[in-house]
Amino acid sequence: MNYLFLFLLILFLILYIPYLLKTYHLVTLKSSDLPSEGSWIKQSKGNVYYRWFMPDEVKDNGKTIIMVHGFSTPSFVWGGLLDNLTSEGYRVLVYDHFGRGYSERPKIPYNKDLYVESLKELADSQDLIQPFHLVGYSMGGPIVGHFSITYPKLVKSISLIAPAGFRIQAAGLSGWSVKPLIGEWFWHVFNHKIYGVGKMSETANSDDPLSINEEEFLMHFNRQLLFKGFTESLLSTVRNFNLFNAVDMYSKIGNMEIPTLAIWGQLDGVVPYAGSQLLKESIPQVKLITIDEGTHDITYRQPTQVFQAMKDFLITID
Repeated sequence: MNYLFLFLLILFLILYIPYLLKTYHLVTLKSSDLPSEGSWIKQSKGNVYYRWFMPDEVKDNGKTIIMVHGFSTPSFVWGGLLDNLTSEGYRVLVYDHFGRGYSERPKIPYNKDLYVESLKELADSQDLIQPFHLVGYSMGGPIVGHFSITYPKLVKSISLIAPAGFRIQAAGLSGWSVKPLIGEWFWHVFNHKIYGVGKMSETANSDDPLSINEEEFLMHFNRQLLFKGFTESLLSTVRNFNLFNAVDMYSKIGNMEIPTLAIWGQLDGVVPYAGSQLLKESIPQVKLITIDEGTHDITYRQPTQVFQAMKDFLITID
């Protein structure tokens, strides 16, 4: 019996020590951690970080764009697009999802309703009663899709950048690796394999002068890893929000009259470009723009091309 106890104790230490090393230094996000730009807005589930980017008064066209980021990389991914969009007269609102960036990390299920209602509460807090343009990147695609179905009168157009939702299941992010307790241990101990920066960026650089370079990307991405709850928010999202097969939702968008744009990199290794064919079948009115050499990083590696596609699309609406 003593040998069994000793074996179990050693096994526990072997498993617990790597987990402890990954988590002991994490701190709770506080308002004092926020950057000088932007602020928190109190929502029903906690505080969400948001920031406005405004055009010059003389150029202001009165139109609003809300940018909805993806699974793990927060709102800094929009950096290469903002100046061009505001130069065209658009008021641009960006925010971080719960659990990411500078938003709080509540211990709740990260499901479809959370993401949709967080976006709705943000829009309400900013008194956005006129229809606005929605831009969703990766996981942001299903979020803006579900939002548009729930609140169609608020949506003027949808732009999908490398949208998630066209894989039957998550590659390597399902099964035993998301089970209770096992998932928490695995996602912390092997976080460098699951959401390490090498996984997030498929490309290291770009010729686009507006590209977010790797050094800046790492600085912003790693900042959010300092705070408790980031890993848990990702794990809970995989458990509770179907990111990988949203075809039924997109088909409902196809039955609506919402103008829709999709921008996709042909070399996307995260959300494969092959899904674009199913997207076109699901949303017949979609305008698909392909970036031939683009990977999943097009939002911040080829922002000039992404902006041009958005500009050409928005002109036809506004």
